[in-house]
Amino acid sequence: MTEEILELLMHRNATLVEQAMRDCYTEDDDLQSLLDAERYSLFAGGKRIRPLLTMEFCRMFGGEEAAALPFACAVEMIHTYSLIHDDLPCMDDDDLRRGKPTNHKVFGESTALLAGDSLLTGAFEVAASNTVAGPEIASKAVAYLANCAGRYGMIGGQIMDLAGEKKKLTLDQLLKLHSMKTGALISAASVMGALAAGVDLTDPRMADVVTYAENIGLAFQIVDDILDCTGTAEELGKNVGVDAEHQKNTFTSFYTVEEAQFYADRLTEEAIAAIRSYRDSDALCSLAKWLATRKK
Repeated sequence: MTEEILELLMHRNATLVEQAMRDCYTEDDDLQSLLDAERYSLFAGGKRIRPLLTMEFCRMFGGEEAAALPFACAVEMIHTYSLIHDDLPCMDDDDLRRGKPTNHKVFGESTALLAGDSLLTGAFEVAASNTVAGPEIASKAVAYLANCAGRYGMIGGQIMDLAGEKKKLTLDQLLKLHSMKTGALISAASVMGALAAGVDLTDPRMADVVTYAENIGLAFQIVDDILDCTGTAEELGKNVGVDAEHQKNTFTSFYTVEEAQFYADRLTEEAIAAIRSYRDSDALCSLAKWLATRKK
C-alpha cells in the first residue's frame, strides 16, 4: 500500500470515528461547560492511530465495521482523557497541545480534570453498549481495555514516568514504562478490533495481534524520542538524551539517534512479520512502516 493510499484510509477512518464520537453527545445546557471541554480536546485533530488499529484488525479478520466502531471510539476517548490529564499543572504543566492551548488553559483546571474523568467513564459506557458485537464480546473488550488503561497499564506507566523526572531510569525500567504508558493502549486498540471480528482472547491468532501491537507501540515511542531529540538538538545546538523541560528519560539516553532508529526499524520488521501472512493485512503492515519513518 502506498503512503498516499494509507493517508486516504487514515482520513476515512478518522472521519468515521469522529462522527461516531459526535453521536455520543446530546446537548444539556446545565452541562455545557463540561461538554464543551470534552469536545475541545476530543476533536482537536490527530491521526487517530489507535482507533485505526481497532478498525483495521476487525477488517483483517473479516469482521463488520459497525462492530468495531464503538470500541474504536472508546479507545480514542481514553487516549484523549489521558492527554488532558497529562497537560495539567500537577502533571506535565503544558500550555499547548497540537498547537492549541491545552484544555485547562481554556476551561480551567477543575473543568479540565472533570472533562478527562467524563471521557474515561464515557469510554466504558460506549464500549459496553456495543450491541453489534454483542454483550459477551463487549464484556471481554471492556475488561481488557480497563486492564490496559489502569494501574498495570497506562496509569502505571504514567506513575513510572513521573518518577523518572527525579531520577535516571535503567533501560529495563524505560522499556517497562513505555510498554505500559504507550504500548498498553495500543495493544488494547488492536485486541478489541480482533475481538469485534470474533477472535477470542484464547485464539492463537490473538498472540500475533499482541506481538504486532507491542512492537509498533515501542517503535512509536522510540521514534517520538528521536524526533524530540533531533528537534531539541536543532534548537540548542547539541544532542540531549533527556527531555530538556521535564528531565524525562528517553531512548536517546541509551542510544545514539542512529542506533535508536535501527531499534525502531527492527521492531517494525518483527511487527510486520507477525501479521503479514494474514489476508488483508496490507494496511496494518503499511501503517507500521509509516509510524517508524514519520517525521513529525
